[in-house]
Amino acid sequence: MMLMTSVRSPLDEARGAPEPVEGSGVRPSTMLGATLSLSKGRGFAGSRARGLLTVGFIGAIALTASCRRDPPAEPAPSAPAAVQVGAENVVVVTLQDISTGPLISGTLMPERDATVRAEVSGSILQVTAAEGQQVRRGQLLARIEDQALGDAYKSAQSAVRSAEQALGVAEREAARTESLVKGGALAERDLDTARNAVTAAQAQVEDARSRLASAAKQQANLIIRSPMDGVVAARQANAGDVVSQGTELYRIIDPRSMQLEATVPSEFLSAIKIGLPVQFQVRGYPGQTFAGRIERISPAADPVTRQVPIFVTIPNTAGRLVAGLFAEGRVAQQSRRALVVPVSAVNTSDPRAPWVLRATSGKAERVPVTLGLRDDQTERVEITGGVKEGDRLLTGAAQAITPDTPLQLPPAPGNPQS
Repeated sequence: MMLMTSVRSPLDEARGAPEPVEGSGVRPSTMLGATLSLSKGRGFAGSRARGLLTVGFIGAIALTASCRRDPPAEPAPSAPAAVQVGAENVVVVTLQDISTGPLISGTLMPERDATVRAEVSGSILQVTAAEGQQVRRGQLLARIEDQALGDAYKSAQSAVRSAEQALGVAEREAARTESLVKGGALAERDLDTARNAVTAAQAQVEDARSRLASAAKQQANLIIRSPMDGVVAARQANAGDVVSQGTELYRIIDPRSMQLEATVPSEFLSAIKIGLPVQFQVRGYPGQTFAGRIERISPAADPVTRQVPIFVTIPNTAGRLVAGLFAEGRVAQQSRRALVVPVSAVNTSDPRAPWVLRATSGKAERVPVTLGLRDDQTERVEITGGVKEGDRLLTGAAQAITPDTPLQLPPAPGNPQS
Protein backbone atom coordinates (compact mmCIF):
# COMPACT_ATOMS: atom_id res chain seq x y z
CA MET A 1 0.00 0.00 0.00
CA MET A 2 1.34 3.38 -0.88
CA LEU A 3 1.01 6.53 1.40
CA MET A 4 1.00 9.82 -0.36
CA THR A 5 1.62 13.21 1.20
CA SER A 6 2.65 16.62 0.12
CA VAL A 7 5.70 16.79 2.36
CA ARG A 8 9.17 15.75 1.09
CA SER A 9 11.25 14.61 4.07
CA PRO A 10 14.96 15.11 4.51
CA LEU A 11 15.37 11.30 4.50
CA ASP A 12 14.09 11.11 0.95
CA GLU A 13 16.44 13.80 -0.14
CA ALA A 14 19.30 11.77 1.40
CA ARG A 15 18.25 8.64 -0.44
CA GLY A 16 17.92 10.43 -3.72
CA ALA A 17 14.22 9.73 -4.10
CA PRO A 18 12.91 11.06 -7.39
CA GLU A 19 10.61 14.06 -7.63
CA PRO A 20 6.96 13.13 -8.22
CA VAL A 21 5.97 12.95 -11.85
CA GLU A 22 2.77 14.43 -13.15
CA GLY A 23 0.28 11.72 -14.15
CA SER A 24 1.94 8.98 -12.06
CA GLY A 25 -0.99 8.61 -9.74
CA VAL A 26 0.63 10.68 -7.04
CA ARG A 27 -1.07 14.10 -6.50
CA PRO A 28 1.20 16.98 -5.86
CA SER A 29 0.38 19.05 -2.74
CA THR A 30 -1.10 22.42 -3.30
CA MET A 31 0.24 23.61 0.04
CA LEU A 32 3.86 22.53 0.13
CA GLY A 33 4.53 21.68 -3.58
CA ALA A 34 6.21 18.33 -2.70
CA THR A 35 5.21 14.60 -2.43
CA LEU A 36 6.63 11.72 -0.57
CA SER A 37 5.94 8.01 -1.37
CA LEU A 38 6.95 5.42 1.16
CA SER A 39 6.54 1.70 1.12
CA LYS A 40 4.80 0.12 4.05
CA GLY A 41 7.33 -2.68 4.48
CA ARG A 42 10.76 -0.97 4.58
CA GLY A 43 11.65 -1.83 8.15
CA PHE A 44 13.17 0.45 10.68
CA ALA A 45 14.07 3.13 8.18
CA GLY A 46 10.51 3.25 6.97
CA SER A 47 9.16 3.52 10.49
CA ARG A 48 11.48 6.43 11.23
CA ALA A 49 10.47 8.11 8.04
CA ARG A 50 6.83 7.67 8.87
CA GLY A 51 7.38 9.25 12.31
CA LEU A 52 9.06 12.24 10.76
CA LEU A 53 6.29 12.38 8.24
CA THR A 54 3.63 12.48 10.97
CA VAL A 55 5.38 15.35 12.79
CA GLY A 56 5.63 17.29 9.55
CA PHE A 57 1.98 16.65 8.79
CA ILE A 58 0.83 17.94 12.20
CA GLY A 59 3.01 21.04 11.77
CA ALA A 60 1.46 21.67 8.37
CA ILE A 61 -2.03 21.48 9.85
CA ALA A 62 -1.11 23.89 12.64
CA LEU A 63 0.42 26.27 10.11
CA THR A 64 -2.71 26.14 7.99
CA ALA A 65 -4.96 26.80 11.01
CA SER A 66 -2.84 29.70 12.07
CA CYS A 67 -3.04 31.20 8.60
CA ARG A 68 -6.83 30.95 8.58
CA ARG A 69 -7.40 32.44 12.12
CA ASP A 70 -9.54 35.61 12.18
CA PRO A 71 -7.77 38.86 13.20
CA PRO A 72 -8.42 40.07 16.84
CA ALA A 73 -11.44 42.39 17.31
CA GLU A 74 -10.73 46.08 17.89
CA PRO A 75 -11.61 47.41 21.41
CA ALA A 76 -14.89 49.35 21.73
CA PRO A 77 -14.40 53.14 21.92
CA SER A 78 -14.42 54.45 25.54
CA ALA A 79 -16.89 57.08 26.79
CA PRO A 80 -15.57 60.71 26.78
CA ALA A 81 -14.07 61.89 30.06
CA ALA A 82 -16.14 64.24 32.24
CA VAL A 83 -15.14 67.92 32.24
CA GLN A 84 -14.42 69.22 35.72
CA VAL A 85 -16.10 72.59 36.38
CA GLY A 86 -14.95 74.84 39.23
CA ALA A 87 -17.30 76.41 41.76
CA GLU A 88 -16.57 79.88 40.34
CA ASN A 89 -18.19 78.84 37.06
CA VAL A 90 -21.42 77.48 38.56
CA VAL A 91 -24.41 79.58 39.68
CA VAL A 92 -27.75 78.53 41.10
CA VAL A 93 -31.09 79.97 40.01
CA THR A 94 -32.60 81.60 43.11
CA LEU A 95 -35.69 83.58 44.03
CA GLN A 96 -34.66 87.17 44.85
CA ASP A 97 -35.91 90.74 44.83
CA ILE A 98 -34.88 92.68 41.74
CA SER A 99 -35.47 96.33 40.88
CA THR A 100 -34.92 98.67 37.96
CA GLY A 101 -34.74 102.43 37.75
CA PRO A 102 -32.31 105.32 37.30
CA LEU A 103 -29.11 105.17 39.32
CA ILE A 104 -28.40 107.92 41.85
CA SER A 105 -25.47 108.96 43.99
CA GLY A 106 -25.03 111.59 46.66
CA THR A 107 -24.19 112.42 50.26
CA LEU A 108 -26.07 111.70 53.46
CA MET A 109 -26.98 114.86 55.34
CA PRO A 110 -29.05 115.42 58.48
CA GLU A 111 -32.55 116.61 57.77
CA ARG A 112 -32.43 118.91 60.83
CA ASP A 113 -29.23 120.55 62.04
CA ALA A 114 -28.15 123.78 63.71
CA THR A 115 -24.97 125.81 63.79
CA VAL A 116 -24.44 127.56 67.13
CA ARG A 117 -22.48 130.84 66.85
CA ALA A 118 -21.25 133.39 69.34
CA GLU A 119 -23.56 136.41 69.49
CA VAL A 120 -21.13 138.51 71.47
CA SER A 121 -17.37 138.89 71.58
CA GLY A 122 -15.36 137.71 74.51
CA SER A 123 -13.26 134.97 76.06
CA ILE A 124 -14.71 131.50 76.53
CA LEU A 125 -14.82 130.58 80.19
CA GLN A 126 -16.33 127.10 79.96
CA VAL A 127 -17.39 124.43 77.46
CA THR A 128 -19.65 121.60 78.61
CA ALA A 129 -20.34 119.44 75.50
CA ALA A 130 -18.04 117.44 73.24
CA GLU A 131 -18.39 115.78 69.82
CA GLY A 132 -20.75 112.83 69.80
CA GLN A 133 -22.51 113.88 73.00
CA GLN A 134 -26.29 114.02 73.05
CA VAL A 135 -27.78 117.31 74.16
CA ARG A 136 -31.27 118.57 74.96
CA ARG A 137 -32.91 121.80 73.93
CA GLY A 138 -31.80 124.63 76.29
CA GLN A 139 -28.86 122.68 77.71
CA LEU A 140 -25.78 124.77 78.61
CA LEU A 141 -22.97 124.41 76.06
CA ALA A 142 -20.50 127.20 76.93
CA ARG A 143 -19.97 130.48 78.82
CA ILE A 144 -18.33 133.65 77.49
CA GLU A 145 -16.81 136.37 79.65
CA ASP A 146 -17.23 140.06 78.63
CA GLN A 147 -16.44 142.64 81.29
CA ALA A 148 -17.78 145.51 79.21
CA LEU A 149 -21.19 143.90 78.92
CA GLY A 150 -21.26 143.34 82.64
CA ASP A 151 -20.49 146.96 83.31
CA ALA A 152 -23.13 148.06 80.80
CA TYR A 153 -25.72 145.94 82.51
CA LYS A 154 -24.94 147.40 85.91
CA SER A 155 -25.04 150.90 84.47
CA ALA A 156 -28.44 150.23 82.93
CA GLN A 157 -29.73 149.02 86.27
CA SER A 158 -28.55 152.23 87.93
CA ALA A 159 -30.11 154.34 85.21
CA VAL A 160 -33.43 152.68 85.76
CA ARG A 161 -33.33 153.32 89.47
CA SER A 162 -32.38 156.97 88.92
CA ALA A 163 -35.15 157.49 86.37
CA GLU A 164 -37.69 155.91 88.64
CA GLN A 165 -36.65 158.23 91.49
CA ALA A 166 -36.88 161.26 89.21
CA LEU A 167 -40.35 160.16 88.15
CA GLY A 168 -41.40 159.90 91.77
CA VAL A 169 -40.18 163.41 92.51
CA ALA A 170 -41.98 164.79 89.45
CA GLU A 171 -45.22 163.08 90.41
CA ARG A 172 -45.12 164.46 93.96
CA GLU A 173 -44.29 167.93 92.68
CA ALA A 174 -47.21 167.80 90.28
CA ALA A 175 -49.53 166.80 93.13
CA ARG A 176 -48.48 169.78 95.30
CA THR A 177 -48.78 172.16 92.38
CA GLU A 178 -52.29 170.94 91.70
CA SER A 179 -53.29 171.59 95.35
CA LEU A 180 -51.84 175.10 95.27
CA VAL A 181 -53.59 175.89 92.03
CA LYS A 182 -56.89 174.82 93.54
CA GLY A 183 -56.21 177.12 96.56
CA GLY A 184 -55.41 179.98 94.21
CA ALA A 185 -51.78 180.17 95.31
CA LEU A 186 -50.40 179.28 91.88
CA ALA A 187 -51.45 179.82 88.34
CA GLU A 188 -52.61 177.10 85.94
CA ARG A 189 -49.44 177.34 83.94
CA ASP A 190 -47.46 176.10 86.95
CA LEU A 191 -49.63 172.99 87.02
CA ASP A 192 -49.02 172.42 83.31
CA THR A 193 -45.28 172.70 83.87
CA ALA A 194 -45.41 170.15 86.70
CA ARG A 195 -47.41 167.73 84.61
CA ASN A 196 -44.93 168.05 81.70
CA ALA A 197 -42.12 167.21 84.12
CA VAL A 198 -43.93 164.01 85.11
CA THR A 199 -44.31 163.03 81.46
CA ALA A 200 -40.62 163.62 80.83
CA ALA A 201 -39.68 161.58 83.89
CA GLN A 202 -41.86 158.72 82.69
CA ALA A 203 -40.12 158.77 79.33
CA GLN A 204 -36.76 158.65 81.08
CA VAL A 205 -37.85 155.61 83.04
CA GLU A 206 -39.01 153.82 79.90
CA ASP A 207 -35.74 154.59 78.15
CA ALA A 208 -33.70 153.35 81.11
CA ARG A 209 -35.71 150.18 81.30
CA SER A 210 -35.25 149.56 77.59
CA ARG A 211 -31.51 149.99 77.97
CA LEU A 212 -31.54 147.58 80.87
CA ALA A 213 -33.44 144.99 78.82
CA SER A 214 -30.91 145.29 75.99
CA ALA A 215 -28.03 144.93 78.42
CA ALA A 216 -29.72 141.95 80.02
CA LYS A 217 -30.11 140.29 76.61
CA GLN A 218 -26.46 140.90 75.82
CA GLN A 219 -25.62 139.47 79.20
CA ALA A 220 -27.72 136.38 78.44
CA ASN A 221 -25.84 135.90 75.16
CA LEU A 222 -22.75 135.16 77.21
CA ILE A 223 -24.34 131.79 78.02
CA ILE A 224 -24.49 129.40 75.01
CA ARG A 225 -27.38 126.90 75.02
CA SER A 226 -28.49 124.16 72.63
CA PRO A 227 -31.29 125.24 70.29
CA MET A 228 -32.58 121.67 69.70
CA ASP A 229 -32.43 118.06 70.77
CA GLY A 230 -29.65 116.21 68.98
CA VAL A 231 -26.01 115.20 68.96
CA VAL A 232 -22.97 117.46 68.87
CA ALA A 233 -21.41 116.88 65.45
CA ALA A 234 -18.59 119.43 65.81
CA ARG A 235 -17.11 121.78 68.40
CA GLN A 236 -14.95 124.61 67.08
CA ALA A 237 -13.88 126.33 70.31
CA ASN A 238 -12.34 125.47 73.65
CA ALA A 239 -12.04 127.15 77.03
CA GLY A 240 -9.74 130.17 76.87
CA ASP A 241 -10.38 130.96 73.19
CA VAL A 242 -11.27 134.53 72.34
CA VAL A 243 -14.16 134.68 69.91
CA SER A 244 -15.88 137.47 68.06
CA GLN A 245 -19.52 137.90 67.20
CA GLY A 246 -20.60 135.31 64.59
CA THR A 247 -17.84 132.78 65.34
CA GLU A 248 -19.05 129.17 64.93
CA LEU A 249 -18.91 127.29 68.23
CA TYR A 250 -20.96 124.10 67.77
CA ARG A 251 -22.78 122.11 65.09
CA ILE A 252 -25.68 119.99 66.32
CA ILE A 253 -27.62 117.49 64.20
CA ASP A 254 -30.68 115.35 64.73
CA PRO A 255 -29.62 111.84 63.61
CA ARG A 256 -33.11 110.35 63.87
CA SER A 257 -33.93 111.49 60.37
CA MET A 258 -31.34 111.66 57.61
CA GLN A 259 -31.58 113.06 54.10
CA LEU A 260 -29.87 111.83 50.95
CA GLU A 261 -28.95 114.73 48.70
CA ALA A 262 -28.50 112.95 45.38
CA THR A 263 -28.56 113.71 41.67
CA VAL A 264 -30.28 112.00 38.74
CA PRO A 265 -29.30 112.30 35.06
CA SER A 266 -31.72 114.61 33.30
CA GLU A 267 -32.64 111.94 30.72
CA PHE A 268 -34.26 109.92 33.53
CA LEU A 269 -36.28 112.83 34.90
CA SER A 270 -39.53 111.35 33.60
CA ALA A 271 -38.91 108.16 35.61
CA ILE A 272 -38.86 109.86 39.02
CA LYS A 273 -41.57 111.49 41.07
CA ILE A 274 -42.21 112.45 44.67
CA GLY A 275 -42.97 109.45 46.87
CA LEU A 276 -41.07 106.81 44.86
CA PRO A 277 -38.97 104.44 47.01
CA VAL A 278 -35.20 104.63 46.81
CA GLN A 279 -32.76 101.83 47.63
CA PHE A 280 -29.10 102.59 48.23
CA GLN A 281 -25.88 101.30 49.75
CA VAL A 282 -23.51 103.24 51.98
CA ARG A 283 -19.77 102.86 52.32
CA GLY A 284 -19.08 101.40 55.72
CA TYR A 285 -21.99 98.94 55.58
CA PRO A 286 -21.04 96.52 52.77
CA GLY A 287 -23.78 94.19 51.61
CA GLN A 288 -26.54 96.15 53.39
CA THR A 289 -29.31 98.06 51.65
CA PHE A 290 -31.14 101.07 53.08
CA ALA A 291 -34.42 102.54 51.91
CA GLY A 292 -36.06 105.96 51.74
CA ARG A 293 -38.53 107.98 49.67
CA ILE A 294 -38.18 110.98 47.40
CA GLU A 295 -39.41 114.04 49.30
CA ARG A 296 -38.40 116.86 46.96
CA ILE A 297 -37.18 117.29 43.39
CA SER A 298 -35.22 120.39 42.45
CA PRO A 299 -36.88 122.52 39.74
CA ALA A 300 -33.48 123.29 38.13
CA ALA A 301 -30.71 121.06 36.77
CA ASP A 302 -27.04 121.71 37.36
CA PRO A 303 -25.86 123.83 34.40
CA VAL A 304 -22.53 121.95 34.19
CA THR A 305 -23.40 118.28 34.81
CA ARG A 306 -27.06 118.41 33.69
CA GLN A 307 -27.92 116.44 36.81
CA VAL A 308 -31.17 117.09 38.67
CA PRO A 309 -30.88 117.25 42.50
CA ILE A 310 -33.35 115.18 44.50
CA PHE A 311 -33.83 114.93 48.27
CA VAL A 312 -34.63 111.56 49.82
CA THR A 313 -35.94 111.25 53.38
CA ILE A 314 -34.45 108.32 55.29
CA PRO A 315 -35.67 107.12 58.71
CA ASN A 316 -32.68 106.58 60.97
CA THR A 317 -34.25 105.66 64.27
CA ALA A 318 -31.43 103.24 65.10
CA GLY A 319 -28.85 105.94 64.43
CA ARG A 320 -26.71 103.71 62.20
CA LEU A 321 -26.31 106.15 59.33
CA VAL A 322 -23.74 108.91 59.71
CA ALA A 323 -23.91 112.31 58.05
CA GLY A 324 -21.39 112.95 55.31
CA LEU A 325 -21.16 109.38 53.98
CA PHE A 326 -21.28 108.78 50.23
CA ALA A 327 -24.23 106.70 49.02
CA GLU A 328 -25.09 104.98 45.74
CA GLY A 329 -28.42 103.47 44.80
CA ARG A 330 -31.38 103.64 42.49
CA VAL A 331 -34.92 104.87 42.31
CA ALA A 332 -37.04 101.72 42.45
CA GLN A 333 -39.13 102.34 39.36
CA GLN A 334 -40.02 98.61 39.09
CA SER A 335 -39.49 95.99 41.74
CA ARG A 336 -40.61 92.38 42.21
CA ARG A 337 -39.51 88.98 43.50
CA ALA A 338 -38.48 86.61 40.73
CA LEU A 339 -35.96 84.00 39.54
CA VAL A 340 -32.66 85.84 39.27
CA VAL A 341 -29.18 84.91 38.01
CA PRO A 342 -26.00 86.88 37.31
CA VAL A 343 -25.87 88.52 33.90
CA SER A 344 -22.77 86.45 33.06
CA ALA A 345 -24.84 83.23 33.23
CA VAL A 346 -26.94 84.23 30.20
CA ASN A 347 -25.52 84.19 26.68
CA THR A 348 -26.98 87.12 24.75
CA SER A 349 -24.79 86.99 21.66
CA ASP A 350 -28.11 86.87 19.84
CA PRO A 351 -30.35 89.29 21.77
CA ARG A 352 -33.44 87.72 20.23
CA ALA A 353 -32.56 84.21 21.43
CA PRO A 354 -30.76 84.24 24.80
CA TRP A 355 -29.77 80.89 26.27
CA VAL A 356 -28.09 79.31 29.28
CA LEU A 357 -25.99 76.19 29.72
CA ARG A 358 -27.64 74.07 32.40
CA ALA A 359 -26.18 71.04 34.18
CA THR A 360 -28.78 68.28 33.79
CA SER A 361 -28.16 64.66 34.89
CA GLY A 362 -24.42 65.21 34.84
CA LYS A 363 -24.33 66.66 31.32
CA ALA A 364 -24.32 70.12 29.78
CA GLU A 365 -27.65 71.16 28.25
CA ARG A 366 -28.27 74.30 26.21
CA VAL A 367 -31.61 75.82 27.24
CA PRO A 368 -33.28 78.87 25.60
CA VAL A 369 -34.67 81.34 28.15
CA THR A 370 -36.78 84.47 28.30
CA LEU A 371 -35.58 87.49 30.25
CA GLY A 372 -37.34 90.10 32.36
CA LEU A 373 -35.98 92.93 34.51
CA ARG A 374 -32.27 93.71 34.40
CA ASP A 375 -30.42 95.34 37.29
CA ASP A 376 -27.26 96.93 35.89
CA GLN A 377 -26.11 98.06 39.32
CA THR A 378 -25.88 94.55 40.78
CA GLU A 379 -25.39 92.86 37.37
CA ARG A 380 -28.38 90.56 37.78
CA VAL A 381 -31.17 89.60 35.39
CA GLU A 382 -34.60 88.07 35.81
CA ILE A 383 -35.41 84.83 33.96
CA THR A 384 -39.12 84.46 33.27
CA GLY A 385 -39.01 81.12 31.43
CA GLY A 386 -36.80 78.14 30.63
CA VAL A 387 -35.37 77.32 34.07
CA LYS A 388 -36.66 76.70 37.57
CA GLU A 389 -35.46 77.53 41.05
CA GLY A 390 -32.46 75.46 42.09
CA ASP A 391 -31.15 74.79 38.57
CA ARG A 392 -27.36 74.97 38.26
CA LEU A 393 -26.05 77.02 35.34
CA LEU A 394 -22.58 77.31 33.89
CA THR A 395 -21.04 80.72 33.55
CA GLY A 396 -17.84 82.33 32.38
CA ALA A 397 -15.45 80.11 30.43
CA ALA A 398 -17.60 77.06 31.17
CA GLN A 399 -20.20 78.29 28.68
CA ALA A 400 -17.85 77.17 25.91
CA ILE A 401 -18.49 73.52 26.83
CA THR A 402 -20.28 71.59 24.08
CA PRO A 403 -23.84 70.43 24.95
CA ASP A 404 -24.16 66.77 26.08
CA THR A 405 -20.60 66.83 27.44
CA PRO A 406 -20.34 64.91 30.76
CA LEU A 407 -19.68 67.23 33.69
CA GLN A 408 -18.07 66.89 37.08
CA LEU A 409 -19.52 69.68 39.25
CA PRO A 410 -18.53 70.80 42.74
CA PRO A 411 -20.86 69.77 45.59
CA ALA A 412 -23.99 71.87 45.82
CA PRO A 413 -24.20 74.14 48.90
CA GLY A 414 -25.58 72.17 51.82
CA ASN A 415 -25.30 68.85 49.94
CA PRO A 416 -21.75 67.45 50.03
CA GLN A 417 -22.79 64.31 48.20
CA SER A 418 -24.01 66.09 45.03
